[in-house]
Amino acid sequence: MPGVIAATWYDGTQARGRAVQAELDGVTLWLQDEAGVRQGIALAQVQWPERTRHGQRVAQLARHGSLVFADAAAFDAWRQAQGHRESWVVRAQQHWRATLAATAGLVLLSAAGYVWGVPWVARSVVAVTPPAVEQAVGDAALAQLKEGLFRPTQTPAAVQAQWRERLQAALQQAYPEGATPWQLHFAGGGRLGANAVALPGGHIVITDELLELLKGADDAVLGVLAHEHGHVKRQHGLHAVVRFGLVSAATSVALGDFSAVLAGVPALLAHMGYSRDAEREADADAAFVLRAAGRDPAAMVVLFERLGGRAAKSGETEGGGLPIAFASHPADAERVRFFREAAARGVTPPPLR
Repeated sequence: MPGVIAATWYDGTQARGRAVQAELDGVTLWLQDEAGVRQGIALAQVQWPERTRHGQRVAQLARHGSLVFADAAAFDAWRQAQGHRESWVVRAQQHWRATLAATAGLVLLSAAGYVWGVPWVARSVVAVTPPAVEQAVGDAALAQLKEGLFRPTQTPAAVQAQWRERLQAALQQAYPEGATPWQLHFAGGGRLGANAVALPGGHIVITDELLELLKGADDAVLGVLAHEHGHVKRQHGLHAVVRFGLVSAATSVALGDFSAVLAGVPALLAHMGYSRDAEREADADAAFVLRAAGRDPAAMVVLFERLGGRAAKSGETEGGGLPIAFASHPADAERVRFFREAAARGVTPPPLR
């Protein structure tokens, strides 16, 4: 019979499907079973399937279940005979060149969003974030670190006070108009070992292990503290939190709940990439503060020499463990070259972004 096609109708009232003949008549889809019972369904209630290369076709019928067409080729020909024309999206899906072009476009769009979009949105969010919110974020992060990674400090209170005074004096010389507010904390490094970190809200933490590693190299310690103050001044911690959230949200949308670990990988890689830019800016701030305080920026070379020596003794490669120059930082050789050049010709910190 012309214009008629075989299908199986699952009407939602029973598990087994009924064999029917489907026919289109104006604005109605007619279904007739083997007993001759005929039922009409308005076309407005029919959601037709898109054409694919493989598999059967299933039409969804509002309040009437579904209609399965086992012969996909026959269904496509039947729909075409009824005057149906596919959208350009469906046609594009059937051509590898169009699919390849769409994939390339998506990759370029994602790359552009990563390079320009995410930083721009992050800067915009940070610019309107109230200081109280940033402070709360930093306080919470510090509390978690103290409860988890850090251990109680063994650095005497008098030594702590000396380093606070030294940093304050150096920052006053570098920024006579007033430095960004900061708070210096001391802690046992635990698994972090010799390290220093800057958190949102002005928190700077230096570990006992790093002070011990740099014993006798006070200018290097001052440079480390000035470096962390650079992070504070530029709000790198808050920027990192916002960027990580943006990339995590984007990957979650793209990957859904397929794998929380897999979704976290792009976000982690993005955070590492951004951290390298932040470290270069903080290095410039450290060199600037050291010169302003009458100290030699090349003193920072001692940091990398001693970190490298410790890594060699323990069998670690560069970036092994969690030293101050961990994987998200620029290569040690690049940073050593920078501080040596800064000692010879000076440095002007990049403007705040």
